[in-house]
Amino acid sequence: MGKVYLTGAGPGDIDLLTVKALRVVREADVIIYDRLANPDILKEAKAGCEFVYVGKEDGRHTLPQEQINEVIYQNALKHDRVVRLKGGDPLVFGRGGEEAKYLKERGVAFEFIPGVTSAISVPAYAGIPVTHRGVAVSFKVVTGHEAPNKEHSQVDWESMRADETIVFLMGLHNLKNIADNLIRVGRDPATPAAVISRGTTPDQRTVTGTLETIYEKVKAAQLPTPALIVVGRVVELKPHLEWIAERG
Repeated sequence: MGKVYLTGAGPGDIDLLTVKALRVVREADVIIYDRLANPDILKEAKAGCEFVYVGKEDGRHTLPQEQINEVIYQNALKHDRVVRLKGGDPLVFGRGGEEAKYLKERGVAFEFIPGVTSAISVPAYAGIPVTHRGVAVSFKVVTGHEAPNKEHSQVDWESMRADETIVFLMGLHNLKNIADNLIRVGRDPATPAAVISRGTTPDQRTVTGTLETIYEKVKAAQLPTPALIVVGRVVELKPHLEWIAERG
């Protein structure tokens, strides 16, 4: 029985892959990867390494999570070094905890290799710091896409009244609902907001507006996924902190 490395691939820019993640990728016998992992990372694998794609998109899942867990387990029975390569960080809405629990229950050794999460790196690449002295002293990271079979939302909208930065991951398709809910609980409709598409890649695009206008602006721009949403006064810093050119 082998060992599984639950590995963060980072947000997209291959230069943000950690040294440790690169090492295990190069040593892997099999790499089980998802849609958000930069495919160029696979080019670093050794000759003979096997690749298994288990990517997910809205409405199109290669495999449900339960079967992905089993795929990882079965590969651990056959290979010494199994890399489960996940976009961003494996434990920030990456289901890494579920996969680790499945392996531990079956006696499989595993290791977490944290990745650079998109929650802070993608805003940074767009010139938006999630905290900034005199502007925001805290930030919150929230899923923008809860499991569809949940009867009750776990998102505590009432807690989002505070004037802090909020980053929503995987929320593009729920953008209007997110903006409406924030206004409903008391956030000013004029609160700055940004949506960043394909962050840290050459295709990065950002649309800025307010909670009141951001949905229509993003709809007009036809931004593709993956994308994240940033809400808060830090968005106003973008013109002063932009450091890379974006596509129009």
